[in-house]
Parts: sequence; C-alpha cells; structure tokens
Amino acid sequence: MKTGTKKAWKITAFVLLGLIAAVILAAVAYVLYVVIEYDRIEDNLVLSVENPIDRKYLEIGESYTAVTYNIGFGAYSPDFSFFMDSGEMLDGTVVTGKYGKAIDKEHVLKDIAGSVNVLKESQADFILVQEVDTDADRSYHVDQYAALKEALSGYSSTFAVNFHSAYLMYPLNDHHGKSTAGIATFSAYGITESVRRSYPVDDGFAKFFDLDRCFSVNRIAVEGGKELVLINSHMSAYDEGGLIREQQLALLKQFIEAEYADGNYVIVGGDFNHELADSLGTFPTRQKTPTWAYPLTTEMLGDNFRVVASKEGTGTCRAAEIPYEKGVNYLTVLDGFIVSDNVETVSITNVDTDFAYSDHNPVKFVFTLKG
Repeated sequence: MKTGTKKAWKITAFVLLGLIAAVILAAVAYVLYVVIEYDRIEDNLVLSVENPIDRKYLEIGESYTAVTYNIGFGAYSPDFSFFMDSGEMLDGTVVTGKYGKAIDKEHVLKDIAGSVNVLKESQADFILVQEVDTDADRSYHVDQYAALKEALSGYSSTFAVNFHSAYLMYPLNDHHGKSTAGIATFSAYGITESVRRSYPVDDGFAKFFDLDRCFSVNRIAVEGGKELVLINSHMSAYDEGGLIREQQLALLKQFIEAEYADGNYVIVGGDFNHELADSLGTFPTRQKTPTWAYPLTTEMLGDNFRVVASKEGTGTCRAAEIPYEKGVNYLTVLDGFIVSDNVETVSITNVDTDFAYSDHNPVKFVFTLKG
C-alpha cells in the first residue's frame, strides 16, 4: 500500500473513531441528563383550589352527576396512532403506532375544543379529566388546563401534575419531547381541601420515561357533617404483568377504606387502565384481544366498595396502535368509577363520541348519597 493511501486510511479511521466517541459521549450525556432531571413529586402534597366557590353542601337523596374523561393530551384524533402501542390483527399482522406527539398544533386545538365542548355540555356537577397538558412539546404547548378552566368558569378546580419529564428523544423520527401534564378536577360545589397522593411506580429504568402516577383527593361537604371524598385517578399503563397496578390498587383500597371507616362517602373516577366491565370480546373488531387488559372487579375491592362501569353501547377506550376505524380497533372499558356502598347508582353511561377527540370516551355517572 502506498504511503499516501495509508495516510488517508489513518485519517479516515481517526475520523470514524472520533465520530463514534462523540456519539457515545452524547448518549452518556443524554442519559445523565434524563437521570438528573428525574424527580418524583412529594406525597401528600396540598393542591390549590382555583376559583373557590361558596356553594351549599351536598344533600342526602339528591341526584348528582359526575363525568370522567381522558382527553389524551389533545393528540388522539381518529387519524392518530401512538408509537408505544402495539397489537395484532385477526389475520396475525402485527401493528405498531406511528407518532410520538400530536400530528400538528391544529389537530390539538381541534381535539381540545371538541373535548371541552363535550364536558361543558354534560352540565355535570363533578368533572374528572386525565392527560391534561399544560406545557408540552407533544401537544405543541397548548395549555389545556387553561382551556378547560375558561369553558368551565363556574366550577372550582384543582390540578395535580403526574407527568413532568425530561426531553424524551423517542421515537427518533418524532420526539415525544418535554412534558408537563396532569389530572384536573372540577366541582360545581365548594372543594374544602385537595391533596395529591403518589402512587407506587416502576423503580427500574422505565421510571424515567413513565408518568409520575398519582390520584387527587378532593373533599366536598355533605349535610350532617360528613364529606364526599371525590378522587381523580389515572393508574399505570405499559405495566407488563400488572404488578405496579396491583401495588397502586392496594394503596387506593387502603386509602378509601379509611375514609369509609370515618363515615365519608367515596367516589373514585378516572382511567384505571384495568378492564372494568367484563367487556373483552363485546365490541366488533378486526383485532385480537390485547394481553394487557387485566380485570378490576367488585370482588377485588372488599365488602364496602363496588365498580360502577358499563359495556352498553360502546367501549371507553380504543386501541391506539392504528388510526381509528369503527368496527376495526379493539375497544375496552377502562374508564368508570369505584364507589362506597353509601353511594347509590342512578345510572352509568358511556358517552359515544365515536372517539372523535381522544382515544377515550367520557363516562357519565348519576348518583345519590344515602342517609
């Protein structure tokens, strides 16, 4: 080999080694950044009650309405699929979602406007909302809590952050980015106190990319000196084996049993990421039953509580590894309520939006408090 050729090869090798070293250093620096940025929010954090209202206490025997709705951070329009979701069609084809963030800002604005309008038209006394972004790359920095507060200006509200991530550089072709998001609770009656309770989460490396799961506890006065303990909950997804969800459910059960023992009324609403209504196989689909849909039943709750959910009409969550097409996506019931036995069910309804604005449908619960 000629001297000039050898020199050229050496230069090329040094350049390649330099590039490889730079990539490794960048990867190490990024991992360190993600680890350093990680910080769980403290447990038992007192939440601010915004727009406090001095409205009379709840009355025994009177009918009230609660609605729960996971609005999917404004991303899940019918043409959206999420990169972390995967599934299998009936013909054996494996499918995986495409996007790391909403398709564009216009989609987010349209979806949030639609979701907000659905909630406003419900005229519910209590509204529980999950996956609400306040400042996130994935939703083009649309402040969704502000939009909800503007539309529901006659309500008191609380907000508990459950996602405050570092900049997440995945998927590589459509970064999920940096996010601040949470769960929002609205009440047409005065909230006397609100507290954020931290759920157990995965303690492995996955914790750096998952939500800082929690539930918010909102107290509303009831005649006779008791309280309605209204809980907004969003349990873990992407939990292989369901082990973390078991721990979360154990904590929730312990908390609500203590509240019931104190004589209070308890309603837990939200996205449980458990199958609530024995709905597997109920709805028309071209997909196989997902492996992650673990049941949550009344029998798992003890003597004083029950699951209130419905599989009538439609499911409350669509499979999001493919865009939505009626009769194609797998549907399940992940959204609903857990209530104490001193709360009487008048009706439970899955509100059929045909998944126009989110991968979830709202659930409407009409109830009375027993004397």
